[in-house]
Amino acid sequence: MLLNTDDFKLDVTSEIGTLRVLLVHSPDSGLGKVVPSKAQDWLFEDIVHLDTMRSGEYDYYIKLLMYFLDPDKIKGKLADIDNPDSKRNFFKPDNEGFHNSSKVVEIQTLLSDILEQKDIRKKLVAAVCAIEGCTYRLQLQLIDIEPVELAKIFISGSLNDEEMIFAPIPNMIFSRDIGIAINNHMLLNKPAKKARARETLLVRYIFFNHPLFAGYRDNILEIPDTVQHFLRPGEDNEGKTTLEGGDVMMVAPNHLLIGWSERTSVSGANEAIKLLFENDVVEKVTIVKIPHKRDYMHIDTVFTQVKRNVWVLLRSLTIEDAGQDEAEPIAWFADKKNKDKPEIVQFRKGKKPKTFATLEALLDNISQKDLHSNGPTRFIYSGNNVFPYDAREQWTDSCNLLALKEGVVLGYDRNDKTVEAFKQSGFDIIKVQDLLQKFEADELNPETITDTLILMPSAELSRARGGFHCMSMPLQRDAV
Repeated sequence: MLLNTDDFKLDVTSEIGTLRVLLVHSPDSGLGKVVPSKAQDWLFEDIVHLDTMRSGEYDYYIKLLMYFLDPDKIKGKLADIDNPDSKRNFFKPDNEGFHNSSKVVEIQTLLSDILEQKDIRKKLVAAVCAIEGCTYRLQLQLIDIEPVELAKIFISGSLNDEEMIFAPIPNMIFSRDIGIAINNHMLLNKPAKKARARETLLVRYIFFNHPLFAGYRDNILEIPDTVQHFLRPGEDNEGKTTLEGGDVMMVAPNHLLIGWSERTSVSGANEAIKLLFENDVVEKVTIVKIPHKRDYMHIDTVFTQVKRNVWVLLRSLTIEDAGQDEAEPIAWFADKKNKDKPEIVQFRKGKKPKTFATLEALLDNISQKDLHSNGPTRFIYSGNNVFPYDAREQWTDSCNLLALKEGVVLGYDRNDKTVEAFKQSGFDIIKVQDLLQKFEADELNPETITDTLILMPSAELSRARGGFHCMSMPLQRDAV
């Protein structure tokens, strides 16, 4: 069933404005089919237990989102939803008890919707089969499969419970990486790894063909590759034009951050800046270069925003470096002598580039100049800035928090030292299980709750190497 598109608005101007609509993908059966021999090729670090991830962890995420974004779908119904006969259906789009929210939007639902269109189904089947190397007979077979089932096949890689025809795309749970809403535009990604090619293709078809985004088709930005890219020698990642959403942050209406990281190249950042400036989407873009190591991967694993004047970050990466004086991103970062030092350069239309010595200096500038904070900028450090807990907890996404509204963020319950740092900064700490019960009993209200870190169960989700910032693509936030 097509979602109600009448009141949809694409509008994201910050990382902390009250969240109204977001795009997610619930763990699908493909995550339960990752094998050790292919885990790294499929960009997974570990083998997860799917049922625990779904029913003991991710379902709390969906319930919490519903209380904040679409309370009519859950308020007064929690006991029924938690009934053993229906508990696993609430967040799964192919089950009878699925919430089908127009605020907490499931990618699989949107994919099923567009596959109802026969011409789209034929084109997308052909495109998927081309990148996956299918036989022609399999292509014809897939065209005739019912849309809801075909959407599951495209995502999970399984024709049925026994037969896999493609590799799974387990990283689709990290919906942040497939694109980023920037004001009323959508910037689609160019993934660094082949394992994410199919999910990128599926999402491109969704954004250009689903009625939900019909009013914004002219605002969808696709990053082109560099001229004559096909002549580049070899498969060197350094030369590729890549960009992933975990490296893009919409911190203010006029200001975007882009990370140059393991997954986003300086060429990708350069092409994004050209697109954004040519289309007058933002006035300034700051490139944050971090070490190109698996430990960090994206800038949102190193820092995220909590309030106008509060950020959580990894202290060990705040190394001073003055940078150079060039006008183009590619030229600026051409000197790789200090490859593992963070470098921060801000590009503004018609003005000279500006540098920042540390992450704190950049984030303080955003808080004070872009967001006009009334108080001094404060930093909460991963692991409370104590070695080795800072590095250990950053690895389990202590810095990868999602703001549901200003000051109310959610993260994993396993990062004890970071939780201590939040307490010391005056934040309330509550487990999601307790919070949901308090919402249901009217002891707390999502609209009035302030300065709170919500702790989410994390035994299996954290093994997938991504937090709730990674697991969300905001489509609409209130202005700050």
